Amino acid sequence: MATPRSRQSARLRARRQRAQRRARRLALFAVVSLLGVVTLLLTAFGSGTPARQEVTAAPPPATLLTGTPGPLALATVSNVKLQLPVPGSAVTAIGYHGTRNGALSLHPLGRQANQGLLARLWHRIVGNRLDAPVWYQLGEPQTEVLDVGAAVGTDVYAPVDGTLVAIRDQVVDGRVVGARIDIRPTLAPSVIVSLSHLLADPSLSVGSSVMAGSSKLGTVAEVSALERQALSRFTNDAGDNVAIEVHPAATSLP
Repeated sequence: MATPRSRQSARLRARRQRAQRRARRLALFAVVSLLGVVTLLLTAFGSGTPARQEVTAAPPPATLLTGTPGPLALATVSNVKLQLPVPGSAVTAIGYHGTRNGALSLHPLGRQANQGLLARLWHRIVGNRLDAPVWYQLGEPQTEVLDVGAAVGTDVYAPVDGTLVAIRDQVVDGRVVGARIDIRPTLAPSVIVSLSHLLADPSLSVGSSVMAGSSKLGTVAEVSALERQALSRFTNDAGDNVAIEVHPAATSLP
């Protein structure tokens, strides 16, 4: 027959065992949580600069990718959507930088690949759309110029529906390297969408209508031969690209 003292001792032993089990569970939970946090931090913050492996080298001229771009919007400004101007499979990288020629600031769509650590962690937590464009900030955090990288000779298409209002030579260091093509968007006639770093298609004429993603404007010019391209930091080639700006119609570049 158990005595009161033995029953009290049994209760104390049972209480100690429960406390020890709780302590072991808490310790195990703490270790698992710590491992999870460390894994997340290593994944999110493993490199301050995106690796070049995130981009694909531009194909050589003999194997240029053909086809029209898909209906992918890269940026907006006012009520204008700027669509992808080259075939999606030909894009080497997408970047934004500033200019002092009066261009409007663009609102990039998608995810910035070289954003700050906290922003990168937040996007990893909430997730990203798989079809959203990935872009790079080139220099200071300004977005007046959109550079869409592609190999020299890649077909370039209109990024908006509209009317051609100007086709002019683009001059770098006193040499003509391509053309600047101005389009007045159908949905926003108060602005002008300008494309440069391309060789204009000889069939183009001022006053013609163009459609986004289907009207060919020309091909990517080799501007990198005369001027280093900032986009090359994130590509496996010289960073040649199509540059897009949007200006108020009254102050369009001469």
